[in-house]
Amino acid sequence: MVTTALGPVAAGGLGRANYHEHLFQVSPLLVGDELDDEALSGTEAASLRDSGFASMVDATPIGLGRQPEAVARISAATGLHVVVTTGAHREPHYGAGHWLLERSAKELTDLFVRDVRDGLPVDDRPIRTAPAVGPDGEPVRAGVVKAGIGYWSVTASEHRVLEAVAATWRATGAAVMVHLEHGSAAFEVLEELGAHGVPASAVALAHVDRNPDPGLHAELAAAGAYLGYDGFARTQRWPDSVLLDCLEQAAARGAGDRVLLGGDVARRTRYRAYGGMPGLAYLGERVLPRWERTADPALVRSVLVTNPARWLSGHDDEGDAR
Repeated sequence: MVTTALGPVAAGGLGRANYHEHLFQVSPLLVGDELDDEALSGTEAASLRDSGFASMVDATPIGLGRQPEAVARISAATGLHVVVTTGAHREPHYGAGHWLLERSAKELTDLFVRDVRDGLPVDDRPIRTAPAVGPDGEPVRAGVVKAGIGYWSVTASEHRVLEAVAATWRATGAAVMVHLEHGSAAFEVLEELGAHGVPASAVALAHVDRNPDPGLHAELAAAGAYLGYDGFARTQRWPDSVLLDCLEQAAARGAGDRVLLGGDVARRTRYRAYGGMPGLAYLGERVLPRWERTADPALVRSVLVTNPARWLSGHDDEGDAR
């Protein structure tokens, strides 16, 4: 089973899953790009559904404007399965003096585990607020626990978050996501989490495609990690063809059962409903048809259906727990 905003869903019922988007996000690093309007984010979620996705992960962790009750309402209104996230992002997203940065690894673990087991608060404050509930009155629980690091750097606070994410995985089995700045330090993150007892097979490495190195990706997949490809529509850095070619080359080297796809659009100025572009539908409308014209259908199904279901549920294809 996979924990969604509206409760548990059988992994096999997730359908095509987008592993990394944001319905709500507010950060001091993204002034002017806030995602904070329920109606507009709901319209954007509907466009994602209409582009061919049945599920998504809202990858906004604690303290960055996540709105769990609104996420649940959007999920109910659109029919889109949404997995919500706990954990913490890399340190600069919070700003100096933010209460989350002062928490010990044990205190962070308590916060993260509570989000998974009991449900998220209505909003994130130093003193926990009332529990968030969905339209059916049930708690909105997290299904993913997230950490983030800098470019080839991990601050003391980020080390504590990684330790707490590992402890949360040991306590709950929630899927793990790690933000890699520009795809850096992937093996180093896996080693640190591994030292805390987390196998690579529990971990999705977000933005690994920001370093489009198929040989490296094949090595990471061989270690067991999931590869988060979410850099599409960033043509100031590379054309989409670079990432599709990298995916195909990595798959040819054995990584096909570890690739996940997402958009991580994550900006007001990039959401159609907020007046920007290309929007959450870009991946389904522009990238997937192009890829599917030449890709092995079995690989497409693995990347869009089998792999995210396995990562989010913590089970392999035979149903054996990690």
